[in-house]
Amino acid sequence: MKAQSANTTIPSDEKASQNDFIRQIIADDVKANKHDGQVVTRFPPEPNGYLHIGHAKSICLNFGIATEQPGRHCYLRFDDTNPSKEDMEYVESIQTDVRWLGYDWGDRLRHSSDYFEQLHEYAIALIKMGKAYVCSLTSEQIKDYRGTLREPGKNSPYRERAVAENLALFERMKAGEFGEGEQVLRAKIDMASPNLNMRDPVIYRIKHLPHQMTGDKWCIYPMYDFTHCLSDAIEGITHSLCTLEFEDHRPLYDWILDTLETPCHPQQIEFARLSLNYTVMSKRKLQELVENNHVSGWDDPRMPSLSGMRRRGYTPESIRDFCDRIGITRKNTQIEMGVLENCIRSDLETKTARVMAVLKPLRVVIDNYPKDQVEQLEAPYHPTDPNFGSRQLPFSRVLYIEQDDFREVAPKKFFRLAPGREVRLRYGYFITCQDVLKDKNGDVAELRCTYDPETRGGATPPDGRKVKGTLHWVSATHAITAEVRLYDRLFNQAEPGADGSDFKTALNPNSIETISDAKLEPSLAQATDRYQFERLGYFCVDNVESSPEALVFNRIVTLRDSWAKIEKANV
Repeated sequence: MKAQSANTTIPSDEKASQNDFIRQIIADDVKANKHDGQVVTRFPPEPNGYLHIGHAKSICLNFGIATEQPGRHCYLRFDDTNPSKEDMEYVESIQTDVRWLGYDWGDRLRHSSDYFEQLHEYAIALIKMGKAYVCSLTSEQIKDYRGTLREPGKNSPYRERAVAENLALFERMKAGEFGEGEQVLRAKIDMASPNLNMRDPVIYRIKHLPHQMTGDKWCIYPMYDFTHCLSDAIEGITHSLCTLEFEDHRPLYDWILDTLETPCHPQQIEFARLSLNYTVMSKRKLQELVENNHVSGWDDPRMPSLSGMRRRGYTPESIRDFCDRIGITRKNTQIEMGVLENCIRSDLETKTARVMAVLKPLRVVIDNYPKDQVEQLEAPYHPTDPNFGSRQLPFSRVLYIEQDDFREVAPKKFFRLAPGREVRLRYGYFITCQDVLKDKNGDVAELRCTYDPETRGGATPPDGRKVKGTLHWVSATHAITAEVRLYDRLFNQAEPGADGSDFKTALNPNSIETISDAKLEPSLAQATDRYQFERLGYFCVDNVESSPEALVFNRIVTLRDSWAKIEKANV
C-alpha cells in the first residue's frame, strides 16, 4: 500500500536543501556505474489539460537533473493514450510552458503514440507467453471481480483462454470488430495480490476515436500503466521520477519490464507532489472552475496554471526559485502561499522599475502653488541601481493621492495626511492639509493644501523640521487612466474541500477587485512590462487584454504593509 504521512507545512522563510534524496540516489548510481553511468530522465505530461504550478516541480526536477552535468538528457514525452480527453491545444500549451520555464528538450520530443506499433508487439508477446488474455467481462463485472483491500479478487472466467484464441480475439479487437467495452486485454498476474494494481490489470481497451497524432489507424489503445514503463524503456530512461500516488503502481511497472525482459529497466522513484494552500492542484477541479465560469479561463491570473501565473506577471526565475526552496522529499507537505509570493518579490526587487500610480484617487489642490505652473521633477526608476535611469515627473497645482493616505481623524501610528498635518510628497515638496471639502453624501471629495517651496525634491527645510509620512502622487493634468486588477487568493480556506465539503464553497468572492479609473504617472503611457507601483505592490501589463489605448495592469503580488496589519489587528 502507498505510504501515508501526515501533512506538514513549510513556512515562507525556510529554504530546502538542494541535496535531495533523488539526487543522492542518482549520484550513488553514477558512482556505481549503474546504467553505464548514464542519467536520462523524462517529463511525461498527459495532453489533457494545462500545466499548473504542481507540474513545475516535476519539470524543474527532471530537466534540472538533466542539466546539472554534461551528457545528461531529459525527454519531453506526451503520454497520449486516451484520445477522448486529449487535444493538440494542450500539446502546444505544454511545450510553451516548459520553454517559458527555461528548459529545452532539443531533439528529444516524443509521444507515447510514437510507440503504438512496439507496444502492440509487446502485448502480443505477453499473450504468447501466457501472461495476457482477452477478457469479455463488462467494466462493472471486472470491478466486482477485482475484490477489495480486505478480500482477494476472483479469476475471470476468460482467464484461461488458449493463447491462439487470445491472439485471434486481440486481432479482431484491433480490426474494429467489437464495440467499446466489449473486450479488453488484461495482464495475467495474481488476483489474490494484496496490491490491487496487480490483480490482472487492463492493458488495452477499445476506443473508436481518432487520435490527434495517429488519426484513424488504431481503435485499440494501451493503458497508461502499460504504456508508461515501456515508453521509459524504449527511450532508455534511467530514472523514472514520479509522485507518491504511483508508488503502488511500481510493482506493475517492474512486472511488465521484467516479464518482457526489456534491455533497459528504468528505476522508478517517487517523491511528494506539491500541495499549495489557498488553491487546488487537481486538474479535474481546475477544469471544473473553468467550465463553470468561476474563472475566465485557464489563463485567469488567479489560477495556479502556468499560463495564468505567466499572465499575472510571475517570472520563470521566481517559479524555479520556488521549486528550489520547497525541495524534493517523500513527505507530504502543505506549502504556504507566502513561499511563492516571497519568491516573486525577491526576483522582482532587482528587476523592476519604480513608478507612481494612484489606484483610488483623492483630489488635492495646492492653493499657494501657481495655477499654470508645471515643474519637471527628477526621479530615478530604481533606488539603488542607476542602470535603470530616471524620468521627469510633472508637478502641478492639482494632484491625486491615495484615499487611504488621508484620515480626517488620524489613528495612533498613522503618519500620513490629516487636517493640519504636514507630509512629504515623494520626489516633490512638503505639503500641509488646510481644509477638507466633502460631497453631498458627506464623503471627502477634495483636500485644500499648501506647500513649502523650499522643500523641492523632499529637501529638509531651513528650519530643520522633519515629517514622518511620505506619499506617492500623480499630477492630475498629466496622469493617464488605466484599469488595474487587484488579485487575491482564489480560495478563502487554506485547504479547500479538505473537510469533505464541495471545494467550490471555499471560493473567495473578493479574489479580484477591478479599478477602472486608476491614475498613473505619464511615463507609463507605453508600458509593456512589470513595474513596482511605489508603496502598492508589483504590477504587470496584462498580455491578453491591455492595449496602448486602454492599459490594463494586473497586480502580481502586494508589498508588505505594516499599517494594513495594524488596522486588521484593531478590527
